[in-house]
Amino acid sequence: MNTAKLFKNGESQAVRLPKEYRFKGSEVYITKHSNVVMLIPKSKNTWDIMKEAVGEFSEDIFAEGRQQPEEQVRSGL
Repeated sequence: MNTAKLFKNGESQAVRLPKEYRFKGSEVYITKHSNVVMLIPKSKNTWDIMKEAVGEFSEDIFAEGRQQPEEQVRSGL
């Protein structure tokens, strides 16, 4: 696994990415899930990002069915 250097930039923390990880543009989306931080190119349409993520699932993801509970019947509001 490759590494990147962390450094202070004023009151912020910054990451110096290796050149093979460079982004086009000047901004990225950032999100954190548990202890994983993800940077996503802001130049991409968020729907395109979602479609790419869905494409990562294998064809047999629900080979044994979705195991979804019965639909609840609720009274109207």
